[in-house]
Amino acid sequence: MPPTPGRTTALPRPETDAEPRLAPMWRVLLHNDDVTPMEFVVKVLREIFKLNAIASIKLMLEAHFSGVALVVVETREQAEFHIDQAHSMARPRGYPLTFSMEPEE
Repeated sequence: MPPTPGRTTALPRPETDAEPRLAPMWRVLLHNDDVTPMEFVVKVLREIFKLNAIASIKLMLEAHFSGVALVVVETREQAEFHIDQAHSMARPRGYPLTFSMEPEE
């Protein structure tokens, strides 16, 4: 039987017990090296990761003295994109600036 004009037919919604899952998050890490100037590291942190000057300096110094620093926790796609951007800023200048990512636990 065709639908009556002016009436809508609602489809039944399937019942589910599944909880919505969030995308897994990834940790972006900054690694120390003895070549990349500290000022350039701060510039990358500010421009790519949108950190303020104080946070950028603190992270740069943490990586310098500890060998590695946690920059941000974000989705895999964002982490990959930001790391690619940072490496693309550094490589043409001959800097070995390195960021990596690992799954958040």
